[in-house]
Amino acid sequence: MQERPEIYRWHLHEHLGREIGRVRPLPFARKVGGCEDLIRRFHLYADLDGHTGCVNTVHFNPSGDILVSGSDDRDIVFWNWAAKSKILSFPSGHEENVFQARIMPFSDDRVLISCAADGQVRQVDIHEDGCVKTKKLAQHRGRVHKLAIEPGSSRIFLSCGEDGVVRRFDLRDGSNKTAFKCTALIGSSKIRSHPVRLNAVVINGRNPSYFAVGGSDRYARVYDVRMVCWGEQNRESTPVDTYAPAHLRGKGPVHVTALAYSHQEELLVSYNDEHIYLFENNGKANRSTENKESPVPNEPQAFKGHRNARTVKGVSFFGPNSEYVVSGSDCGNIFIWKKKTADLIALFKGDTQVVNCLEPHPHATILATSGIEKTAKIWAPIAEDYVALPRNAEKIMKLNQRGREEGSPYLSDIMHVLRLQRRHVQTELARWYSRGESEMGEEADEGSDNDESTINDYLKLVYMGVDEGSDDDENTQMAGRDCNIS
Repeated sequence: MQERPEIYRWHLHEHLGREIGRVRPLPFARKVGGCEDLIRRFHLYADLDGHTGCVNTVHFNPSGDILVSGSDDRDIVFWNWAAKSKILSFPSGHEENVFQARIMPFSDDRVLISCAADGQVRQVDIHEDGCVKTKKLAQHRGRVHKLAIEPGSSRIFLSCGEDGVVRRFDLRDGSNKTAFKCTALIGSSKIRSHPVRLNAVVINGRNPSYFAVGGSDRYARVYDVRMVCWGEQNRESTPVDTYAPAHLRGKGPVHVTALAYSHQEELLVSYNDEHIYLFENNGKANRSTENKESPVPNEPQAFKGHRNARTVKGVSFFGPNSEYVVSGSDCGNIFIWKKKTADLIALFKGDTQVVNCLEPHPHATILATSGIEKTAKIWAPIAEDYVALPRNAEKIMKLNQRGREEGSPYLSDIMHVLRLQRRHVQTELARWYSRGESEMGEEADEGSDNDESTINDYLKLVYMGVDEGSDDDENTQMAGRDCNIS
């Protein structure tokens, strides 16, 4: 069979069809938006400078004309990214680093939700006269990294925290006390489970009844919102499915930093100091038929080359049909792979230190990123010619691999110490849980300062390895404001 001309490979015939009216706008965008030619032309379009701390979150509104950013300076900024100008800036109301800020759909861009290192989940209302009001919706007992908005809803969303709690909010209900605790078994099922320190939550866009969470162990857990024991902390909800590569099961210090659902309901899981893995929604691993070196059957597709050790990094699909996978790296580069083959097709510098956040535009071939720098960046296919992989791409990936291999023994020693500390305080934690002192609802949100301080101290000891005898309060308080979140 004769090979198709290059023009058809890059869908340029669609441009002609669009110009003469044979192709409608939506099908045109879906076909051309994921064209590899555009991805290979990515270049920096805008460097949005408006924060005084590193930018921890970037998010497009549903229409895609506004970008929202949040930072260690605890401010939230609205950007007209196309004009490279600031629209609005205001204090978030948080007491620590803002980790995520998202505009609620169907709110005329006037309702925003946010979470931060202070454990708060807050709502922002922007009035027509420009007045901005914020209020606290709930308080987690630990940092809150991610929020997930139910697709098509202007009122319902989820939050997850390092206390292991997943909260479900309905902005029409002022109480917002619906929650459950994600736990993991310790040895025997007869022993009280300890909470999984959660870093990520994501809702299945094609079936909003299902959502996934991931955190301080190797498993990505999928729950059915209709089967969760909401509001009953002492009852453990059972996930409908769990995902983890076989070689990571039983392995030491590995945890999930980010999750993403594709339009095909595939689940993307990013691990600390490991690769990124792609699972199908039927429990079988996604395997490429186009790649000659196909993965072992029932093993997930792996995306390699980056490094994810210093921070809680995001991961995302890209393209109108989730054709690509994008991630940041400790080397300051942005990696873009083809989803089907896991081939690296783009690698470019996104930050002088670390790239943490990546946000695809909802409609266009536009990518927003942020990292340790104090700016948010917009990438667009504006290069006149293809941007080839850098000549030192192999060297970059080898250095990342070497850092991962050399860092593993060090991390193993740390995690061994943490496990010993966890065992030491497990009895005390179990006593607290059985006593119900961390009971949810109004008592959890408005508990005494002494109870909050005591439990937080133990959580820090169990999960962060804080010295039980340390009285360096200042260093402990500043740890929450560090960009390099472990």
